[in-house]
Amino acid sequence: MAKKAINRLKVVLVEQGRTNKWLAEKLNKNTATVSRWCTNEMQPSLETLVEIADTLGVDVKDLLLSTQ
Repeated sequence: MAKKAINRLKVVLVEQGRTNKWLAEKLNKNTATVSRWCTNEMQPSLETLVEIADTLGVDVKDLLLSTQ
């Protein structure tokens, strides 16, 4: 069963020239955890998603795939 892409975290990081390691350090998270978010193996909590958006200077909606 293929994993469904839910977040755009990897895309936003690439657009900003940032890495998983950079984000992990900023959020004080394990790099493996951030990697799993980027590959959509697991999803960050809503609170963490807001923290990610603040760290990257984007709206939370920019981190999620549109359902429309």
